[in-house]
Amino acid sequence: MVSRSYSNLLELASGESPSFGRMSRRIPRIMTVAGIISDLDDDPSESVCSDPSSSSVLKDRIIIVANQLPIRAQRKSDGSKSWIFTWDENSLLLQLKDGLGDDEIEVIYVGCLREEIHPSEQDEVSQILLETFKCVPTFLPPDLFSRFYHGFCKQQLWPLFHYMLPLSPDLGGRFNRSLWQAYVSANKIFADRIMEVINPEDDFVWVHDYHLMVLPTFLRKRFNRVKLGFFLHSPFPSSEIYKTLPIREELLRALLNSDLIGFHTFDYARHFLSCCSRMLGLTYESKRGYIGLEYCGRTVSIKILPVGIHMGQLQSVLRLPETEAKVVELIKQFGDQGRTMLLGVDDMDIFKGISLKLLAMEQLLVQHPEWRGKVVLVQIANPARGKGKDVKEVQAETYSTVKRINETFGKPGYDPVILIDAPLKFYEKVAYYVVAECCLVTAVRDGMNLIPYEYIISRQGNEQLDKVLRLEPSILKKSMLVISEFIGCSPSLSGAIRVNPWNIDAVADAMDCALEMAEPEKQLRHDKHYKYVSTHDVGYWARSFLQDLERTCRDHSRRRCWGIGFGLSFRVVALDPNFRKLSMEHIVSAYKRNTTRAILLDYDGTLMPQASIDKSPSPKSIDILNGLCTDKNNMVFLVSARSRKTLTEWFSQCEKLGLAAEHGYFLRLTRDAEWETCVPVTDTAWKQIAEPVMQLYTETTDGSTIEDKETALVWCYEDADPDFGSCQAKELLDHLESVLANEPVTVKSGQNTVEVKPQGVSKGLVAKRLLSSMQERGISPDFVLCIGDDRSDEDMFEVITSSMAGPSIAPRAEVFACTVGRKPSKAKYYLDDTAEIVRLMQGLASVSEQTVTV
Repeated sequence: MVSRSYSNLLELASGESPSFGRMSRRIPRIMTVAGIISDLDDDPSESVCSDPSSSSVLKDRIIIVANQLPIRAQRKSDGSKSWIFTWDENSLLLQLKDGLGDDEIEVIYVGCLREEIHPSEQDEVSQILLETFKCVPTFLPPDLFSRFYHGFCKQQLWPLFHYMLPLSPDLGGRFNRSLWQAYVSANKIFADRIMEVINPEDDFVWVHDYHLMVLPTFLRKRFNRVKLGFFLHSPFPSSEIYKTLPIREELLRALLNSDLIGFHTFDYARHFLSCCSRMLGLTYESKRGYIGLEYCGRTVSIKILPVGIHMGQLQSVLRLPETEAKVVELIKQFGDQGRTMLLGVDDMDIFKGISLKLLAMEQLLVQHPEWRGKVVLVQIANPARGKGKDVKEVQAETYSTVKRINETFGKPGYDPVILIDAPLKFYEKVAYYVVAECCLVTAVRDGMNLIPYEYIISRQGNEQLDKVLRLEPSILKKSMLVISEFIGCSPSLSGAIRVNPWNIDAVADAMDCALEMAEPEKQLRHDKHYKYVSTHDVGYWARSFLQDLERTCRDHSRRRCWGIGFGLSFRVVALDPNFRKLSMEHIVSAYKRNTTRAILLDYDGTLMPQASIDKSPSPKSIDILNGLCTDKNNMVFLVSARSRKTLTEWFSQCEKLGLAAEHGYFLRLTRDAEWETCVPVTDTAWKQIAEPVMQLYTETTDGSTIEDKETALVWCYEDADPDFGSCQAKELLDHLESVLANEPVTVKSGQNTVEVKPQGVSKGLVAKRLLSSMQERGISPDFVLCIGDDRSDEDMFEVITSSMAGPSIAPRAEVFACTVGRKPSKAKYYLDDTAEIVRLMQGLASVSEQTVTV
């Protein structure tokens, strides 16, 4: 039994008991699969126990999980203490549902309510929300919620993901393990609620944002084949920032238990992949436009697509009479007074750059006196989502800056800055969008920010608003955007004036440029933005994500899955059903039964761990090999990429051991035999071309080396920076293929290597040579064992497997092609590590020694 139940998984991860008395209540189950909810200790291999045939789902169903439900709750005013629930029309999660369409997919929401519900009311509220809204509320005890949301999420994850390091206690954000334990506990409770409603073989689960980053581990632990997507709505920081987090690996491994991970921009995805490479040693590649990350036999897909806005909702708000009335009011306030409105709409938090925007406005009025009395900056400040000292400091700085600017540049009837910090209704914000000549978004770091998108659609307007604005139908619409380089929507708005918000002068110049720009150019920029925003709406985003999730999960049912690891290191291995662990009893039994045996062994990574500094064989390894070789029924070959000089020195004590050096170019059957070649001897004049090229990359890539063999050259970057080394390896591969195009060599990339070797040389040749050598002597092996660990050994596996149908192997031979580690391979068997390989060989050697003794 590899790991215990998911409640114990929590305890291992946090050291905190997950039991909360009030959380024991269950909402009515609407599951169609029996035996999923249980509190007993289970083996991960038994955690996929549902029967697809029992499903009664009529259409696709998706469970959308987020910190907050798209629901507003308020007490009834009649004193009955009951609740009134309504949809929150501004919630992205609700807009997402509209984008998917009710006819195609059923949506269930799991999340918290904004209001605290007393434990005595929770069952009733759960029933109402499930039946009326298909919402499953997650009730967190108030103390736990505070430590989870205001503590770990807002004080630690959120600042760090926005590039704020806790360099001193005053800055906040110092890692607090009790808050981390609360975060894990809250995620576990979310998982419990999902488990009450999920049809694990049918439903898709889509988890949203950094509040629930360890949730995928709890779900994958319980349902190995769960179809699980995760979308991060915040930035993902560079590896230099992220790796300061003490629980960095736990979060990465938890996210990798998803099938699809979504990001708004390539930068965020690139940072995540770099962290996986540097901290977990994982590799990724792009295939046919999709980025895939190999993890324990599973391919975790990476999705890069910024979210969009709900076009229908925004256009309906634009048609409201209240919106029209507010637009009329704003035209009188600004347009009829000969004043141009610049608009900012931001949350009142430290990353939205409100104070920097105000300083830029001040600089504009200093440098361009002609705009005084003519330009007004309206700054709408939404309430901050977090709490704490930093929010109060931002508010204080904002108020003082606004006061100073207005006192310096204002005059009766004119304030250059109007700060609106009272809550505004959405139609009122839209009215400001409609009238504003330019929208300013100067956040110093923001995940996406849809304010520019809303502004563009609002400026497109409609016929009724055109009349209010006194626009002729033939006049093209226009809008101007000044946006920060550090927000997620920046890459998709190529017509905006992009600025570094920290550069006050540059932002002031951008504001002046936006005001002075010629009308035709404003119209062109607006048209370009409108075409993009109107076609890449929230529905497009949601459908695209789900299509990719469905594609990624398509082969779930065809794979064998089982869980390994404890706590938040839990992960699922998914492999071909025919790929299984090599049983010691099975192979020893076959070894005893058969009398003509061929054994092929790789060295590095098979008999010797890759991480070993001293690569020479131990006395124990020599004894094992000699034990196998002394059995007259065995023909044993060691196949390596190393030079024949090295192999000769290392295995001088093995008289009857066959050696193949440099991937099989050189070969000898016994110690006293002459070395022979598997392919015609080739000229190595090409080295004079290749070596200077490799030397250039060695000099420019710290930690890389060149290994010069008799017939090959190898560039190794095992000790180099993984990202830079990989990048340089791709460049070197292209460079070498170009300069060696007319030479009789092949250039191949391996694990942290780029190798140039003669054409036609592979470890598969050694397997063919061994089998043909036995055939020449009238021997057909009835037992074949071939073990290797990397890509070069796959050639041996292929030859061995294909030879089973030919004359070189006995008709009923028992063939064991075995790779090291659970991973996709042409081999049918695996063993976990080199220690298991050594134990296996030792067991076989002891059988041979007993036979010889008898």
